Amino acid sequence: MATIDFGGVKENVVTRREYPLSRARKTLEKEVIAVIGYGVQGPAQSLNLKDNGFPVIVGQAKSFKKDWNRALRDGWVPDETLFDIPEAARRGTIIQMLVSDAAQRTIWPTVKKYLTPGKALYFSHGFSIVYKEQTKVVPPKGIDVIMVAPKGSGTSVRRNFLSGAGINSSFAVFQDATGRAHDRCVALGIGVGSGYLFPTTFQKEVYSDLTGERGVLMGALAGIMEAQYDVLRKNGHSPSEAFNETVEELTQSLIRLVDEKGMDWMYSNCSATAQRGALDWKPKFRKAVLPLFSELYRSVQSGRETRRVLSTGRKPDYKSMLDGELAAMGNSEMWRAGKAVRSLRPREMARAITGETRGIAGRRSN
Repeated sequence: MATIDFGGVKENVVTRREYPLSRARKTLEKEVIAVIGYGVQGPAQSLNLKDNGFPVIVGQAKSFKKDWNRALRDGWVPDETLFDIPEAARRGTIIQMLVSDAAQRTIWPTVKKYLTPGKALYFSHGFSIVYKEQTKVVPPKGIDVIMVAPKGSGTSVRRNFLSGAGINSSFAVFQDATGRAHDRCVALGIGVGSGYLFPTTFQKEVYSDLTGERGVLMGALAGIMEAQYDVLRKNGHSPSEAFNETVEELTQSLIRLVDEKGMDWMYSNCSATAQRGALDWKPKFRKAVLPLFSELYRSVQSGRETRRVLSTGRKPDYKSMLDGELAAMGNSEMWRAGKAVRSLRPREMARAITGETRGIAGRRSN
């Protein structure tokens, strides 16, 4: 491990320098990695492992035709590298549970039958293990239980892998029955394309992840955007102006500066007027939302958020309800305006006009 100073706090992390891909392949050369589920994380992690030269198969229920057909399109071959879930679990020495959290509870009795001593059970989220009273997922004693949790969507995991950047992941060992759990875990983290790996626990991962998704990463971000857009529209600003000032400038300019060198770097590359206003209003927003984040964390910690996920996910009409909620978001004026704005980005206009797929450089940051 490498010791890195994170803002005055030293942490031990694993990078590709300390644990190169060649070492990871050697660690897992006698394993059969069975990726269960080809929905969100499954495609990215299995394809990354495959491209990195690891022995990997996919387990997917044929009844979920969309996911099964996607696996076929991605090159997985039925009865060779693509199987139904029970057969993949039987063949695998490392079983990666990458179906949704609600589905893990459903398929657990099937998967558990094939968790013979010496195998490893892998998660990318601490959900099922930490909230075992609700999920009923209790692993047998004779297996390793490990986790690699990429800090991004499956789409980002795959895109970052293909670009060579990788995406950061946390990792944890919950149960070490073989004495090899840590090595198996880290090797898988390198295999799925992690930029670097930082240690955590199953509990800490699920608490931080559920808070982040409901907070800054998705829930709070979408809510704040909608609020600002609505205020601008109610005060006479056009959809184009409201969307550009709320979303487009953030995603196409400012957040890229934050990514490059941090929030202070972004501030220093904006106008003096923008700097002063942001610095004055930042503590007001922090004060306003801090109680909400505290409430959110307590809700995660107590298991209330988990109960909500599991209870709604089991409803027979959940898929149609979810589709309706997402459609309402997509069909709102704000995101219809966003679709129009995206079509007018310089590279998209170039594609539309010339038919070229390369595009041209996007707009510059202010």
